[in-house]
Parts: sequence; C-alpha cells; structure tokens
Amino acid sequence: MDKILELLETQGPLTGKVLIEKTKMDGFSLWKICNTNRRIIKKVIGTRYLRLDKQVDGYARLSPSIIREFYGYTIIGTEKNLKEIAKEAELLHQGIKEISRKKFKLAQEVVKKICESQEDSHIIKKCACFIIAGDVAYEMSHLEPRPELSTGELVKGSDLDIVVVTQGLPDSISKCLDLSIYNQKNYLLKNPSYKEEIDYIIKDISKVERQLDFDNFESMVASKILYEGKFLYGDIGIFNKIKEMLINKGIPRKLMALEEKALMNRNNAVSYLLKFKGTLSDQESMKLFYTKEEKEEFF
Repeated sequence: MDKILELLETQGPLTGKVLIEKTKMDGFSLWKICNTNRRIIKKVIGTRYLRLDKQVDGYARLSPSIIREFYGYTIIGTEKNLKEIAKEAELLHQGIKEISRKKFKLAQEVVKKICESQEDSHIIKKCACFIIAGDVAYEMSHLEPRPELSTGELVKGSDLDIVVVTQGLPDSISKCLDLSIYNQKNYLLKNPSYKEEIDYIIKDISKVERQLDFDNFESMVASKILYEGKFLYGDIGIFNKIKEMLINKGIPRKLMALEEKALMNRNNAVSYLLKFKGTLSDQESMKLFYTKEEKEEFF
C-alpha cells in the first residue's frame, strides 16, 4: 500500500494501465486498493453506455467494463497532485475523442471508396444508408491491441461497427456491395499500416422494422445499435426514417429502462467486489469485473 502511494506521489497521476505495469499487480487487487484507500484520488472520463450481454440476467450491463474503465479511462493520483489529475484527465479525454474522430473518418473514407468503386454507385447512394455504432459513436474508442476473433490477429483497439440499411436495393447490387466490404475488411485487418477491424452487416429496412419489435435478444441488440448509431454515408433520408421508426416503436424508452438496470447492476457489482475476499472465479469475473470479449454481435 505504501509503495503504491509513494509511486503515485512521485510519478503520478497515472492511468490504471500504467499503474498496473509499474506495480506488476493483478488488475482486480489494484482496482480494489484504489477504490478503498481514501488517500487515493480517481477521475473517470468518458461515457458509460449500455451493452447487452447474454451472460447477465436481464442482458443489461455497462460499457466499458469495470476493469476496462479502470485500465484505460481512469486517472489515479493523490491529494498532493489534484490539479495534475484534472489536467491529465482532460488530456486523456481529448485523446480518446481524437482516436474516435480518426476512426470515424477512416470508416467514412473506406465506405465512400467502396461505394464509388461499384458499377451502380449512384443506386447505392440512393438506396443504402451506412451507420456507425459502438465505441466510435460514443467517442470512446481506444487503441489497445486485441485479437480479432476469426484470425487471432492483433488489431488496433475498437473496431468499426458499421450497419448498412438498404431500401429498394436490388439483391445483385447488395451482394456485390457485401463482397466489396468483406474484401476491404480483410485488407484493413492484414495491412500493417491499418490493423483495423470492420464489423458489419447489410440488411433491408423491412428487417429493421421487424427487429424493432424488441422481442428477443437479437432484436434488442439490433435496435440498440441503430439507436446509438451515427450517420456515416449514403442516403440521409433512410437514416432519418430509421430514427423516426425507433421513436415510434418506443425504443428510446425501452433502452433507458435497460440502462437504468445496467447502472444498478454495476453499482451492485462494485459493492460486491469491494467486499470480496480471495480470488474471483472465471464465472464471477465474467459477470462482474470484465467481459472475455468486449464485443457486440450484429444482427
């Protein structure tokens, strides 16, 4: 304990990541110390947002997870360096917003390039809307290396979650578009200059309408992604229509209720973990402290 305080006073303020590296402690033990010692000051930046997870009762949890928030979105210090804590927290926040901005711009450039390379690009621009969701939409993107699920290759942090909603787009054109996005996905993944992951789905607006019934896990995830999504490219009219459909179906109200439940789950998890003695089982860790794959599926 004294060594941690001395480290923070002489080298702080520090992110959770740097503090873990310098102390060589496991994340849970260090998180617990930083949340129980009154001499340690923490400032968390960014936005907590709803994530739907089958492993949680009622599906509702907050993102970032407890350990991810501590690791990458928290500045830690002591009363000795209060001003520095505030300054470093602001720098961290602006840095994360800049990462998100660059990822948004990359996604926009990639989508535009794909569309303009198509033989029927003018039809795609009128009959398709490209929406970006996830960390980028919340300006919470990070660059921490993580393995891509299908290949195991390391990618640069948050993926590019892209939903393509079509209206009246012929199947033949949709299939060509799908293949082009898939090829670009592989290119960005394998090119050392990028190492970015695109996670995407293409679906017709009639499927969107069915999913807004919000009557199973898959439709709840789809509705949430469309609700949080930001316009990226294509037809803005389709985008506005989707946002109107979300309101008419009462999706904002339903998601707000889930978010309140997620906050309650987070508070309960924090209380439990602070009192917990011993080593967390994998099952307890998955439900409370972190997710094995901090990733949503697309439907």
